[in-house]
Amino acid sequence: MTPKQYCQEKAANSGSSFYYSFMFLHKQKREAITALYAFCREVDDIVDECTELKVAQVKLAWWKDEIRNLYLGNPIHPVTKALEVPIKTYQLSEEHFLEIIDGMEMDLNFNRYQDFKQLQLYCYRVASVVGILSAQIFGLSNRQTLKFAHDLGMAFQLTNIIRDVGEDARRHRIYIPLDDLAKFNVSEDDILNSRESVNVKHLLDYQIERAESFYDKALNTLPEDDRKNQRVGLIMTAIYRTLLREIKTDGAEKVLNSRTSLGTLRKIWLAFRTWIRNL
Repeated sequence: MTPKQYCQEKAANSGSSFYYSFMFLHKQKREAITALYAFCREVDDIVDECTELKVAQVKLAWWKDEIRNLYLGNPIHPVTKALEVPIKTYQLSEEHFLEIIDGMEMDLNFNRYQDFKQLQLYCYRVASVVGILSAQIFGLSNRQTLKFAHDLGMAFQLTNIIRDVGEDARRHRIYIPLDDLAKFNVSEDDILNSRESVNVKHLLDYQIERAESFYDKALNTLPEDDRKNQRVGLIMTAIYRTLLREIKTDGAEKVLNSRTSLGTLRKIWLAFRTWIRNL
């Protein structure tokens, strides 16, 4: 299996909405973004699958060394080998890859966030940085597009947090800031024990409003001259924002006990429609 095939299989097996947006890119960009996504999956899987803290720490430290190897021209892993050409072609920063790993390390060290400022750092590292790297791969002529990518990454990660509240709680994790819980008179036990209530609904509606505000900021920031280049980001916006609005329509508190998702055909339709609208 070649490095490119390895990355393709990693992306396809993830079942993520991101995969459906890649299909519209031409070969070089598609291979680059697939390699970036495969890297994100590799380091994220360490946090999700390693039950021993020290083992996870060692594996993430290995990946930091491997990123340094990549930029020294000596990659070992199939994913970093697949990234060799993209980092040069699209001038991708070593520091950004290391920041993504720093974000994964936060998952090892924190299972609660006291306030949005603390959560925002986590979201920046695991999502906004990925958005910035992606925007560089898609192509940009205006530096303002990086602000679009930053805010869009925030919106995506906040959407993920809302969607996964119940699933994260079953792993004893709460990503919603604790000061927000206090504001709406919701206890940690309410979240951990999946207690649906009016207060929980209001708390989650507030999180949805915050995510929506980042979608609005991102779309209002995107320069018109980069709109065509950033169509993949717009596709992801269509898919993720539709998911967010489905959660609100269904009753946001329902995420405590079930996971809202969009069907494959619906994702493909949203992707196709968005691509055509932004030709």
